Amino acid sequence: MSAAGPARTCITVIVCAYNEERYLAGCLHSILGQTRPPDEVIVVNNGSEDGTREIAMRLPMVDIVDEPRRGLVRAREAGRRYASGDLLVYLDADSRLPLTWIELVVRKFDRDPRLVGLSGRYRYYDWDRLGALLLGLYDVTLAPLTHLLVHKVLGIGAVFYGGAFCVRREALDAIGGFDTTIEFHGEDTNLGRRLTAVGDISLSWRCHTWTSARRYQAMGKRAVFGLYVRNFVSEILRHRPSDTRHVDVRV
Repeated sequence: MSAAGPARTCITVIVCAYNEERYLAGCLHSILGQTRPPDEVIVVNNGSEDGTREIAMRLPMVDIVDEPRRGLVRAREAGRRYASGDLLVYLDADSRLPLTWIELVVRKFDRDPRLVGLSGRYRYYDWDRLGALLLGLYDVTLAPLTHLLVHKVLGIGAVFYGGAFCVRREALDAIGGFDTTIEFHGEDTNLGRRLTAVGDISLSWRCHTWTSARRYQAMGKRAVFGLYVRNFVSEILRHRPSDTRHVDVRV
């Protein structure tokens, strides 16, 4: 009798959604159409007042978790507590996964047992060329250099893109899950900082994600850049975000 092969890695994709009827179907279809389909798909309905829940109900393989206490970090934590996967993928509802995204991510985790978290750069499907160029330059210059410094050299945190990332379930459990005291800004940096204590985090060039530029469009490039920089620095150095309120850009 031949020996059994290695156990298949179980993947859960979690989409946190509050009033996302405009974007949710596109996000879910990009998940369900992957070359390596997920084993579980969860939509955390975070007190939506529009058709978000109904859209999720129409699609196969989608479980719905209702978290009436509004807040992105609370929704992320509700998804963690429900999920059964070895790897947990978190997506914003306006994200779109390229066809082979899950396949690439699983391969990276299977090859490196030290890896506990992974995220990648954004590409924008609804932004002007200048905005896309500026963020593209950030992705190939400041982001990897900052990640190298804070994660590889100093070991005090990581650059972590919150719109689409993957974490090893056991590592997330080991740090006690998400910090639900955080209102919104800085939650991704907080997660990257705390995960750094238990393993390696990859900032992957290949695992990019399509997303919306709606926050930049609503608030302006300068304001959003400033938000991200000051909350990243504050979370890394002071272990708390600088901004405790955020502008809801969902329309």
